[in-house]
Amino acid sequence: MPLLALTGGIASGKSTIATALADHGAVVIDADAIVREVQAPGSPVLEAIAAEFGSAVLRDDGALDRPALGALVFGHRDRLAALNALVHPAVRSESQRRFDEAFAADPDAVVVYDVPLLAEARGGDTWDLVVVAHAPVEERVRRLVEIRGLSEGDARARIGSQVGDEERLALADVVIDTGTTLDATRQQVDQLWDRVTRPR
Repeated sequence: MPLLALTGGIASGKSTIATALADHGAVVIDADAIVREVQAPGSPVLEAIAAEFGSAVLRDDGALDRPALGALVFGHRDRLAALNALVHPAVRSESQRRFDEAFAADPDAVVVYDVPLLAEARGGDTWDLVVVAHAPVEERVRRLVEIRGLSEGDARARIGSQVGDEERLALADVVIDTGTTLDATRQQVDQLWDRVTRPR
């Protein structure tokens, strides 16, 4: 019953790895999806965010206005820390509930926690393996510009707002290089799967 943390910076190929692991049969738990759920309209977390940052972060329908919140916290470490203090405990609690649920359903499951901010938020947790998706910065900039439509300046700013590769790689038990071909990435995922499912 291995529990893997899968992390990587923006446009690092983490989602490609998560999909390949799911294709092998892993239970993938998406931290970003949990963040959206705990910030749903009417939730205690969203109410706390509105109390901290003002009603301008809410849309007319009561949902979180992510661009408005992003504009308030982006580039302001103190504001980002305040936001994280509101969101991370709820995400941590719901994540643990889902880990427990997955292992209760199948004690032999391979559970993968797809979490972009492991280095920032959850580095002290205990994982069987920490898997880091890694691609060179220039390749990540290219992906953000060509695939996601960001300007080069915005792409570099997004990458620069996260912890650096060095800090993220320091957490890694396994590094999957996504900077080459999709086939090469999948081969590395196949090797990882063999490693975590090999009888001990």
